[in-house]
Amino acid sequence: MPGQGTGPDPDDARLQAQAKAALAHWSSAISSAGGPVDFSPVGDLTGQIGDWEADIGDNNKMALGSGVIEASTPLSNTVPSPGKIEWSDGTTESAALMSAADALAAIRKDSVQPCPTCRALEVTTATLAARPIDTTRGKATVPVWTFTLAGTSVVITRFAVQRSVTVEPPPWDPTNPPVGISIDRAQISSDDMSLTVSFVGAPDPASKPCGEDYTAEAVESDSAVVVIVHVHRNPTSGGCSLVGFERFATARLAAPLAGRAVLEVGQGLPVVVVPG
Repeated sequence: MPGQGTGPDPDDARLQAQAKAALAHWSSAISSAGGPVDFSPVGDLTGQIGDWEADIGDNNKMALGSGVIEASTPLSNTVPSPGKIEWSDGTTESAALMSAADALAAIRKDSVQPCPTCRALEVTTATLAARPIDTTRGKATVPVWTFTLAGTSVVITRFAVQRSVTVEPPPWDPTNPPVGISIDRAQISSDDMSLTVSFVGAPDPASKPCGEDYTAEAVESDSAVVVIVHVHRNPTSGGCSLVGFERFATARLAAPLAGRAVLEVGQGLPVVVVPG
C-alpha cells in the first residue's frame, strides 16, 4: 500500500517478507504445540510480584533473566489435575498443567544470556495459584506456579498451562534490524472484519510539519494476521521532536478474524486483541 503523496514505501518489500516469515514462524509454533491451541500468552512468560530490594536488585534481575535459579530442595514432578483458563468475556477452557519442576525448568530455558558472576536465586516453595495474564484473546485468569525466594519478598511466577502457542523472536542482527512499526495491541470490530491497531507515532498528522498519517495493511494466513503500518510523512524538512504519541490505524481483513492471532511485523510476536 503506497504512501499518500510520498511515493511507494521503500521498505515495502522487506515488510512483506517479514510478514510472511512471521506467519510461517507462527504456523511452526502451532505444529510444535501439537496442533491448534486456543491459549496463546502475550509478553513475558515469566513474571514477578513485587520489586527487588535495592541491595540485591541488580544481581537478582540479571540472575532471573539469565535463568540462574535453583530450588533449595527438589521441586515436585507430580502433574496437577487439569486447571481452568477463564477469559474476560466469561468463556472458560480446561487445560492440562505442568509440574512445579517443569515450570522452573521452563524459566531456566528462557534465559537471555549467561551470567557467570550472578548469585543464584534460591526457590524455597512452589505454590499453584491463579493470576490474570495477557493472551491473544485478551485478559485471562490462568493457573500459574508461584515461587518464593530466599532473602527477598519478590515472588516469581510462571504460567502452568502445558499446551500453548508461543514464539521466540528471531535472533537480533544489529547490522540488519527489522523495519516497520510494531503495533502494541489490536481491537477487532463487531463484524470481525476490521482491526484497529495502536502504536507509537508522530504527535501530529501529515498536514503539519513533522507530522505523519498512517494506514494499515493485513497480511493473512489461516492461523494468524500480521499488521503492517504504512507511514505517510509530511515532506517538509526541519527539526522534529522525537517524542512519540499513541496513534491508531485500521486494517480491513479478507476473512473474519475468527480467533486468529494478530502479530506485529518487527519480530512476529503476538499482541493482545480486544473486542470493539
